[in-house]
Amino acid sequence: MASIQAVGMIEFNSIAVGIEAADHMVKAAQVEPLMLKTICPGKFVVAVHSDVASVQASIDAGMAAGVDTVVDTFVIPNIDPAVISAIGSSIASPRGSALGVIETFSAASCIVASDVAVKTADVDLIEVRIAMGVGGKAFCTLSGDVGPVEMAVASGSASAAEKGLLVRKAVIPSISDQVL
Repeated sequence: MASIQAVGMIEFNSIAVGIEAADHMVKAAQVEPLMLKTICPGKFVVAVHSDVASVQASIDAGMAAGVDTVVDTFVIPNIDPAVISAIGSSIASPRGSALGVIETFSAASCIVASDVAVKTADVDLIEVRIAMGVGGKAFCTLSGDVGPVEMAVASGSASAAEKGLLVRKAVIPSISDQVL
């Protein structure tokens, strides 16, 4: 995959509308699909990437097509590559003794929180789990030294809290290897 300049995502509460909106989105601008998938509980996520203007045009088209079914949305210019890698997978050996967790009510708000967090402090993004097997919620985990993890969790969770989509946040200063 070529270098990702910007990512946009819309989370719909209707699978049918999500698929229809995805069609509008890819026809509206020169974008490439990054993710088109169902998530719990019966939602559909469409993520695209390209240059910022194209992603914004695509998201605008998807929002117009999805109107009253949109749960959450974002456009992130210059998304941190660690966020793309952490969606659906995890790094092998986290660094540092502290673990941070940001739990949100939507997949979109979790991805934004993850991007904000890794851009705020020197932490490793372990995983971004989006709405599969977690009742429609999402969460991310970060590791590193205590101070940077606290900073990253505070800034990332603030982005979700601004939209009223933060469930909880936690920083565990010395996570047990058995739990990790």
